Amino acid sequence: MSVELIQALLLAFAVVVILMPAYIRFLRFAGMGKKIRAEGPETHLVKEGVPTMGGLLLIAVVLALFFALRGAPVAGAIAPLATLLLVGVLGAVDDYLNARTGEGIHARQKMLWLVVVSAVAAYQIQQTYAIETIAVPFVGPVHVDPWLYIAFAAFAIISAANGVNITDGLDGLSGGTLVFAFVAYLLVSLLNEPTQPNLATLCALIVGALLGFLWFNVHPAQVIMGDSGSLALGATLAVTALITGQILVLPIIGLVFVIETGSVVLQVGYFKLTHGKRIFRMSPLHHHYELLGWDEEKITLRFWIVGIIAGLIGVTLFLASIDRLV
Repeated sequence: MSVELIQALLLAFAVVVILMPAYIRFLRFAGMGKKIRAEGPETHLVKEGVPTMGGLLLIAVVLALFFALRGAPVAGAIAPLATLLLVGVLGAVDDYLNARTGEGIHARQKMLWLVVVSAVAAYQIQQTYAIETIAVPFVGPVHVDPWLYIAFAAFAIISAANGVNITDGLDGLSGGTLVFAFVAYLLVSLLNEPTQPNLATLCALIVGALLGFLWFNVHPAQVIMGDSGSLALGATLAVTALITGQILVLPIIGLVFVIETGSVVLQVGYFKLTHGKRIFRMSPLHHHYELLGWDEEKITLRFWIVGIIAGLIGVTLFLASIDRLV
């Protein structure tokens, strides 16, 4: 199985690397250039017009290769595949409107779509696996009411989608940290009892596609992931965590996304409470370091390092919980 996963990863990488140049040309021809917010860092103005919606190609490649390699049935992968597609469509529409008008889908409409997809995915997961317990590190399985689980699962999916979306602000930042997160859950799905081969294959394909994307997204980026990629992959990461039963480890494995989201929440809350004062020079956190004078590559690489360490800690917690049960 490990050989098949490596082959899937390499195949997804190769397909994305081969197709991306033509896809970038298509995005330019279609006028899908990124609109940069005026209130953002001035250094980002050079990114104006860089093709966005790069995530849509990743989704297409992952879905096509998954069905080509695994076929049907797709037990254990229905929810993440559907989430990847449905949230990807939402993100693509948002990217399209942003490129055309400078403003994407209204925040309430976007959130409504996310809530619906997340609720359906959460319900499908709970019903499919008859989940009545949740794995707590160092404690073990803890009973939870099915409807409470569905509400919690939907919240986790929405949070992860928005967390990755917030992190997607520097070249290579969200793509790299997503690689480490999906590698961690690839290991979890292989070491789980029972193993989850379809889910592992999906993780391997996503990792390979992201690596291919990073070939063109590292600074200076030739293409931007956009909401089509960040929202969809963030939501899919949470669904993957739910299916493995290790959702409580996700805040560790996705620590960068948690920190980035937390910096925005703290900034907004403190700003309102103090009537205009700020904790950070700008949020999310990566913008704060930009304004401190850090190079974009330096910020990205250091956040990657945090992502690697967080992924290792998350897998370690998972292994510790297995040893406790044994």
